[in-house]
Amino acid sequence: MGSGDGERKETTASASERGAGPRSSRRRIAFVAAETDEARAALGRLTGRYPSVAPDEAEVVVALGGDGFMLETLHRHRTSGVRIYGMNCGTVGFLMNQYGEENLPERVRAAKEYALFPLVMTARDMMGAIHEALAINEVSLLRETRQTAKLRIRIDGIVRLDELICDGALVATPAGSTAYNLSAHGPIIPMGADVLAITPISAFRPRRWRGALVPHGAIVGFEILEWTKRPVSAVADSTEVRDVVEVTVREDRNQAIHLLFDPEHNLEERILKEQFQP
Repeated sequence: MGSGDGERKETTASASERGAGPRSSRRRIAFVAAETDEARAALGRLTGRYPSVAPDEAEVVVALGGDGFMLETLHRHRTSGVRIYGMNCGTVGFLMNQYGEENLPERVRAAKEYALFPLVMTARDMMGAIHEALAINEVSLLRETRQTAKLRIRIDGIVRLDELICDGALVATPAGSTAYNLSAHGPIIPMGADVLAITPISAFRPRRWRGALVPHGAIVGFEILEWTKRPVSAVADSTEVRDVVEVTVREDRNQAIHLLFDPEHNLEERILKEQFQP
């Protein structure tokens, strides 16, 4: 899944902007757009061409922007059960379908649906406060200063790595394995593999540790060693908690986020294709 690219706001179609016309068997569609010129121009064209409703009345939300805006849209609508269909008006667009204005309702009806399950990050900071956040891509631990981080890793309460000296570490979902995880030389995980990736970021000791794959039901725990000298932040997608001393990460199968892709270029194909890119 693509990484965030700084798109923070959305524009939705107002009632006066929505097109008119018969809905027949078409799914109720809402359009939302990033605050970029390209996305807002696309929003104007599409709402003038197709009937639309407000996002809270929709069966499908069509998101116009890049991968960062798609992540924000998925977070915003994660509890509504609405399906999200993205069209790329950004750069990489790994989470997006190709932009096109022809036969959009038919494309949406024919799209293949994927259920993504988020990670739940629970972090305790130096003051003892507990913070919880969700991640669709990954949870990352990152050093805050010039000092390397020292981490201890537990899986289901059992210490598996007593000390990792590094710039940080992350836990990635299959959908997020092609984002920051891949940049950190972590493995690409096929959809449906039912595993999570634990990947070190610039590991110094042990030098040859390249990470691990764990069952999706595992509880991954990080203990920050020497945290006063070597402060660490924890980030769940775009939510950051500073000065953490302990972080646990688990997958939540009780929450499903529904993403739609054109059948000829679906998410499984994209993840498979990434493994053969030069």
